[in-house]
Amino acid sequence: MSKQTEERRKTGRKFGEAAGASGGKGRAGKSGGKSRRGGITPVKVAGDRNWGQIALFTAVAVTCVAILGYTGYQAWYSGKSVNERVGLIDGAKDYRGKNPDKLGRQHQPGSLKYPHSPPVGGNHNDIWQNCQGDVYDKPIANEHAVHSLEHGAVWITYRAGLAKSEVDKLAKRVRGKDYTMMSPYKGLDMPISIQAWGYQLKVDSADDDRIDAFIKSTRRVASLEPGAGCAEGITVPGDKPRNIPGGQQPGQPAPGQPAQPGQPGQPAPPGGAPQNG
Repeated sequence: MSKQTEERRKTGRKFGEAAGASGGKGRAGKSGGKSRRGGITPVKVAGDRNWGQIALFTAVAVTCVAILGYTGYQAWYSGKSVNERVGLIDGAKDYRGKNPDKLGRQHQPGSLKYPHSPPVGGNHNDIWQNCQGDVYDKPIANEHAVHSLEHGAVWITYRAGLAKSEVDKLAKRVRGKDYTMMSPYKGLDMPISIQAWGYQLKVDSADDDRIDAFIKSTRRVASLEPGAGCAEGITVPGDKPRNIPGGQQPGQPAPGQPAQPGQPGQPAPPGGAPQNG
């Protein structure tokens, strides 16, 4: 057996075939195929974001900021004096700080003159006007109203002939709220005027937000007699003051006058019927 034949038997190559030609070609083909398939990296598409959780987190964050802001504002506002609070209201007049000497506090009978209209303070009648959220449909006496202001009441007045819708909006601010009262007022130079002791705000419309700000700033806190109440005052309208003897309650008759059955503190009606009030 020749050397060439022996070599072919050992290597498995045919006669004349170059060494490594077949194997190299096969391996190169496989390697090239894998390279082409594996060379493209697939793009991973992110899933949809959870917008519900994002919206919830945002809402909670906004609410927390609002609460903190409101709490901070309340703390800041509560530290302000009544003068400073009123000073934040555009158009509000501070007669208390500018001319305190003009706001006397003596009890005087009869009709009195005031430098401001409606009055914001000064000497006044012994008896105050009831100011437990009372809505009077007719004018009330300045002298009784000023005494109510001294107790810390806010008095809303409006021009005669003001639209009913406007009057109703004002009444909603008064009914059921202690230390407030309202009534029509003759000769107003603007449709609506609001008074507290030493302070005044005049506006054109019942929708004016400054009305609420004024009430919040002065109701009770503008009192010169902290703790003085609004009950047991004059409960009827009338632009002339009632001169009631000292120590006599507004609901009681004057000395020598007959008692009216059914009135507080008076005998019951005949037959034992229960008394009113």
